[in-house]
This record gives sequence, structure tokens and C-alpha cells, in this order.
Amino acid sequence: MRSGFVAVTGRPNVGKSTLVNALCGSKVAIVSDKPQTTRRRIAGVANGDGSQLVLVDLPGFQRPRDPLTERMQRTVDDSLTDVDGYLLVLAANERIGRGDRFVAQRVFGAEAPVVIALNKVDCVKPERIAEQIHLASGLGEFHALHPVSARSGDGVGALRDELAGVLPEGPAYFPEGELTDLPLEDRIGELVREQALALTREEVPHAVVVEVEEIVAGRVSARVVVETESQKAIVVGKGGRIIREIGSRARPEIELLLGRPVFLELTVKVRPRWRRDEALLARLGI
Repeated sequence: MRSGFVAVTGRPNVGKSTLVNALCGSKVAIVSDKPQTTRRRIAGVANGDGSQLVLVDLPGFQRPRDPLTERMQRTVDDSLTDVDGYLLVLAANERIGRGDRFVAQRVFGAEAPVVIALNKVDCVKPERIAEQIHLASGLGEFHALHPVSARSGDGVGALRDELAGVLPEGPAYFPEGELTDLPLEDRIGELVREQALALTREEVPHAVVVEVEEIVAGRVSARVVVETESQKAIVVGKGGRIIREIGSRARPEIELLLGRPVFLELTVKVRPRWRRDEALLARLGI
């Protein structure tokens, strides 16, 4: 069989995680329109007929500003080595600019083949797609270029086959049915954080992290951590409205993941400057 690892690269907010989920046929990474949604390396497994494609979903390239973003960028740098291919994701509905060229320079400078995915083609007209394909083709010597829509699924199957085709012969790295290398507690914490991102304002998302404290029978308890009292007030909401809504939205996905009904208990804690706490970041696997 063919098996191997493909690093999913691109600047923030081009739809990398949505595309990884579409390629895997299941949700392995949370999705948000907020920058820095993906904070760690996540492997998503796409099994095919005689192939196992392991997609390495990475944080977007960025300029580090604190220990959190330093660790995120280091994850990107470390993950770009020793892979069998690269998937460079571009957004069809946004100008291909300096950030895209910077990422392209990194991946085209490596030895593994590069497949370009021009994502979000469902958001633009055909003539715009043609323009973007022309611009994308000038980024480097690519192996293939696929216009796709991760949201609608258009072109995703052909892209998956293309990526499987660049893999070498080898063994399966994950057993049948295993979709990701992310531990269960981290997957649950990410599902809660996804809803916190969706329901809070711009000043909060970068400062939110979720720690799962306990998973016992039908009960899951988790702590939503922020950096300031004002952020806590936003996450809790008037009369606890926001934190209840976060729980209500996250619970069905957690139940789907666990395969049983759960009681989800959420608390909110202030931990000043947690993004600079190296010990906490290490414990969170970031």
C-alpha cells in the first residue's frame, strides 16, 4: 500500500482545517474564522483503497509575539521536515499576496512534491478562479493544482487521490478507524474552544484555552481559561448566558465523539498571562 505524511501549509484563514476535515471525511480539527484557531500539530487520517494519507494540519505561518505564538511557529518549522509531500492551501476569494508567497517559498524550497489547493472556489465566479489559478501557478514548480471547495466538497475527492498518489509504498501508521493522533481530552477541549471562539468578541479568542479536568461515565468537566477578569465577564455573559450557550453547542459534538449522552460542566478561570506560561503550554501540548 501507499502511506505517508503530507504537511498542510498556508497562511492563516485560508481554510486549512476545513479542508483537512473534508479530506478525512470526518471532523478532526476545529474550524473558526478567527486567526490562530489551530495552535498545535494535528494529524488527520484519510484511508483509501490501498493507501493511508496522514494530513498534518499546522498553525498558519505567523510572526511570533509571545511564547504561545513562538511555540506555534516552531511547530510549523519542525513539521515541515521529513514529510512525503506538501499541500499548499490558497484562498480563491482573497488576493494571493506576500503571505502566500512567503509560505510558498518555504515549501517549494524543500525536496518533496507540492500540491496546490485553491480553496473556496464556491465563493467566486469562474473568471476569478481562472485568474487565481494563473497567479497560483507562478508560485513555484508544483506537482498539481486543484480548485476545490472544502465547504461543498467539490474537487475534494480528486485532491485526495492526487495526494495519495505522491506517497511512497509503506505500512499503515494508524489502525483502521483511528482518525487523529489528538488525545481524547484535547479533542473535547478543542470542541469547547471552538464554540467559545464562535460566541465571543475579538478581544477574547486569542486569550481562551480549555482544559478538560475529568471524563467520568456520563460527565465531562472542563475549565475555560482566560487572562483577565474582563474577558471572564465576556465568556460568562450576563447571568451566565454565554457560557451556557457554549456548553449547549459543544455538548452534541462531544456526545458524537464519545458515543453517549454526557453532562457537560464548564467553569471559567482567570489565569493572567497564561500565553507566557511555558509549563502550562507544555502541559497543553502546544
